Amino acid sequence: MARKAVTPTEEQRHWVIVLSSYGIKQADIATEVGLRSPKTLRKHFRDELDRGRIGADIKVGKTLYGMATSGKRLSATIYWLTRRAGWRARSAPEARPATPDFVVAREKEAA
Repeated sequence: MARKAVTPTEEQRHWVIVLSSYGIKQADIATEVGLRSPKTLRKHFRDELDRGRIGADIKVGKTLYGMATSGKRLSATIYWLTRRAGWRARSAPEARPATPDFVVAREKEAA
């Protein structure tokens, strides 16, 4: 006997977007919306999976940007500059022993 064809409902589409935005694994999303496998989920809900992930990335990016530009969250600013702007921390140059510009020599005393 053949399996019943999958016909996505609006409610399923909504939940796939929401769960995908939370970073839930596709196998768990498939189970939650009543599908047998992640492959079936990807076949029928590809757009919703992508939209959920992209929407979450946009929200987090907006929050990080606000924190980084507020001047109140130094760690967010540093993260933004290293990850997004390509800045990198450089260690201070190693201290070298100071070499004098001249040499003082002592003459031996005559005995």
